[in-house]
Amino acid sequence: MSLPATATAAPRIAPGELALLASVFVVAACGLVYELAAGALASYLLGDSVLQFSTVIGSYLFAMGVGSWLSKHVEHQLVAQFLRIELLVGLIGGLMPAALFAAHSLLPAGHALPFRLLLYGLVLVVGILVGLEIPLVMRILKRHFAERYALKELVSQVLTFDYLGALAVSVAFPLLLVPHLGLVRTGVFFGLLNAAVAVWALWLFRAELRTLRAHALACAFVVTALLVAFAFADRMTSWAEDRFYGDRVVLRESSPYQRIVVTSGPAGVRLFLNGNLQFHSRDEYRYHEALVHPAMAAHGAPKRVLVLGGGDGMAVREVLKYPGVERVTLVELDPHMTRLFAELPMLRALNADALRSPKLTIVNTDAFGWLEQHRDMFDVIVVDFPDPSNFSLGKLYSTSFYERLDQHLAAGGYAVVQTTSPLIARKSFWTVAATIEAVGLTATPYHAHVPSFGEWGFILASRRPWRVPEALPPGLRFLGPDTAWPALFHFPPDMARVPVEPNRLSNQTLVHTFEAEWGKVHE
Repeated sequence: MSLPATATAAPRIAPGELALLASVFVVAACGLVYELAAGALASYLLGDSVLQFSTVIGSYLFAMGVGSWLSKHVEHQLVAQFLRIELLVGLIGGLMPAALFAAHSLLPAGHALPFRLLLYGLVLVVGILVGLEIPLVMRILKRHFAERYALKELVSQVLTFDYLGALAVSVAFPLLLVPHLGLVRTGVFFGLLNAAVAVWALWLFRAELRTLRAHALACAFVVTALLVAFAFADRMTSWAEDRFYGDRVVLRESSPYQRIVVTSGPAGVRLFLNGNLQFHSRDEYRYHEALVHPAMAAHGAPKRVLVLGGGDGMAVREVLKYPGVERVTLVELDPHMTRLFAELPMLRALNADALRSPKLTIVNTDAFGWLEQHRDMFDVIVVDFPDPSNFSLGKLYSTSFYERLDQHLAAGGYAVVQTTSPLIARKSFWTVAATIEAVGLTATPYHAHVPSFGEWGFILASRRPWRVPEALPPGLRFLGPDTAWPALFHFPPDMARVPVEPNRLSNQTLVHTFEAEWGKVHE
């Protein structure tokens, strides 16, 4: 049915209006990327810390508030001011990850204060600029398209596009952007998007710009600088990481969960996750033998073994030294880890091809969820998670986790947990012991010296007392028949037990304790 002749068609959206609304989406996406990149870099370069991420985000949001407040003082040439802000945001925000990587590599070890000043200085500058953007867009829309918008419609329209942009990036950042582009190239890419918004504004509103040529040259300069940075992002990252790690970096890869770096030097091969050393090939045997064999050998005849974490396959290598083992299940969150250590010849040599054993089943999923969903029982459970440096890791050291662990432990079985350093992080170590005891298991703590880490701790969890093993597999390099077992289980006064509360999901006290103790080491 045709419309009556008197009916009026809905007003068409003008190109300038559509461009500005689309720019809100892009601006929101870019702003959130800079915020996430700064938080990720603070955790990566200063330690994987909830404190770092929280303070960066808090500072960024505060700066955005300052920028929004300052926007009321921008009264003339709104389009020109918006264009300049976009170029500044694109240049400073886009190059921020590269600048922070370079600064961290150039500063001497132990000089964290200058880096922190640079980090928070850039966060505040970018935050203020981002805070200026949305108010200016709203005022430009109101000035140029006043007949289409009441105030409530304008605010609704702009904020809708703003939040949609934030949603898109919050999903893409960990799943697509960082794994495929890396932090440096992700920053530069979104800097280019900010610059593209500036170029768009230059074209659409060229008639009202007083200095069109100067603005065009500024756009050309920023776009060129960012394109050069994008082209050389990999070289810059490689240079910065080579300086940071000292040895030659032979593998660098970003997964949705972590940054994986493997270095090789005269002393051997090292693995770093998010900048934190996980093992050194010259002495990793001490750590992994101490982790695995007190539980395996004490059991006597383990047939079914569960390894949680330990995607490098080193713990599995030690488990497979017992011929009676029939089945090993490895639950590792990051498939990148298990793939790398199952495929690359250099890494396969380190774990003796353990990840290709027919006895092994690899499951790439969250260990907490896996324990909830399965009912399999195991004679020995080896827990080889990273230290509890954030809440996602802290839950794997909680009473809730150990309750689920207990449900999978055979009546005469043993579980063993790597438990940070009882010397450096004394309260953290004994918090894990108290947490295991809180769920009704017997906690048997011990420690071993690993040169790359210093004095390192472990805790056996079981329903029966631990006993000294009668025999050990042949070929061990650290533990042997003449091992002074009592020395491993003796804690001198500086590592002796201290009163602490269990770590529960409701409080996550361990994360705060761990941050406080290890933070002193990095100051």
